[in-house]
Formats: sequence, C-alpha cells, structure tokens
Amino acid sequence: MSRPSETAPLLEVEDLQIELITERGVVRAVDGVGFTIAPGETVTLIGESGSGKSTTAMGLLRLLPEGLAVLSGTARVLGRDIIADPKAIRRIRGRGVSLIPQDPMTALSPVHTIGHQLGEALRLRHPGLSKADARARGIELLGRVRIPRPETRWGAYPHQFSGGMLQRVLIAIALAAEPELLVADEPTSALDVTVQAGVLDLLMELQERTGIGILMITHDLGVARLVSDRIHVMRGGRFVESGPVERIVDHPADPYTRGLLAAVPTLGPWDETTRPAAPATAHRETL
Repeated sequence: MSRPSETAPLLEVEDLQIELITERGVVRAVDGVGFTIAPGETVTLIGESGSGKSTTAMGLLRLLPEGLAVLSGTARVLGRDIIADPKAIRRIRGRGVSLIPQDPMTALSPVHTIGHQLGEALRLRHPGLSKADARARGIELLGRVRIPRPETRWGAYPHQFSGGMLQRVLIAIALAAEPELLVADEPTSALDVTVQAGVLDLLMELQERTGIGILMITHDLGVARLVSDRIHVMRGGRFVESGPVERIVDHPADPYTRGLLAAVPTLGPWDETTRPAAPATAHRETL
C-alpha cells in the first residue's frame, strides 16, 4: 500500500450532493460528502448495497443518466471542476481517469475480441497509433496484468476467459488510458476468494510502480483493510465515519461501522467433538 506524496490532490470533493429523479419523485442518493485522493493513495468508500457509494463514483465520472441525475457541490478531478463544467470530464475520462467496472462477465462486448476492445482503448489515448503498434502495446499490457500467453489470447473472445482473467483484462483496458486516477467499482465482488487476492495484489503492485491514485468502492471490509490508506463508511448517502484504515478497522466509533465489522465471518477454533461422523458405507469399507 503506497503512501501519498506531497502534491496536489488528484480528486477533491466538497459537499457533493446527487439527486436522482425517479417515478416516485426526487431521491437524494448522496448527501453532502467530501474527501480527497492524493497520488499513490487508495481511498475506499464502503457500505451496504444502496448506501450511495457507487452512485458517488458514477457521479464523479458523469456516467449517471443525463437528465435523471442532478449534481451540486464541488468536485475537482485532476484540477477540473466537473460539476461547474460537466463537459470537462469528457476530456480526461478514458485518458487521465479510468474505470474498472463492477462485473467482468458483462462489462465486455461478447462479439468483439479482447484485442479489438483493448486496441480501441489504446487508440482513444493515442489516436495516431497504428494497428500493429496497438497490438504490440496491448500484448505488453496483458502481460503486465499477468494474462498467460498474451500474444495468443489477443484474438480470443470474452467467453473464452475465466472471471478472474476477464477482471485482469478490464484492468488492462483501464491502464491503457495511462491514468493518474483509477476508479475501481467493486472490482472483486464477482470473484472467488483466491482470485480476489490475486486481483488486489495486482492493483497494489501497479500502484506501487506507477503512483496512481485509486478510489475503491466495496462492501467488503476485508478488501478495504488490505488495500486502503483511508476509509469512508457510507450509509444513506452520507459518511458516518471517516479515517485511516487502522483506526476504522481496529477502533470503529460508529455503531454502523461496528455492525459491518461484526458481520464479517471469522473462523472459530477446530473442535474435534463437532467433526461429523463418516458415512456408514465408508466405515464398512475400512473393516
């Protein structure tokens, strides 16, 4: 886990409010949150489903439906106020800022190869890039995110990859933008525990090497504890508790945070007396 350097923040959010227009009226999904992210720092928004954490991230990237989401407050992304000037995010999204979407099984087009989709991301960042150069850079990126035999997987389709490998492809596509800020929206929620560990290790290694800032969105305190510098606990569109990861996890002050920690399953001591008996058929075979 990298520590931030003494430079200008990559992201500055002050009194952010997001109102969603629904059939039942206006809903305030995010209510006055504020935080910053410095280079080399990982800041995590954590909370249960519906707490507003993903809405916050999508709002900052201006990916909420136009006309159905109203943003107010201040949000500077790489120095540009994307609320005062909504079009400003278009100049840096896919360039200085990248998104790792939530579900690797549905985030990619099933009818285009991995190489086609990664190549498009590379040419968005470098419009003059030739097809051959895009392929060379793309294969290098796939290797960086630990895709085995990347030169042979360039022409493969998403259905030919496992969920963990697809998540690595999404990270490669995000890195094609050479971002300073990476937004990771539940990047491990659809993966098993072993694959989760590999993906998180990859993200931390990339951060160590490149110094990118990461906004992590998760409901998993285990993930937050592993990767975060600071945590903001979110409930009902507001931050109920904020602070360094060690204090939030080891000494939570808010009852909601304590409830989240209490909900994390733990392994108890092994008790020989509770071990189930072997099936009768298995017992007979040993006689």
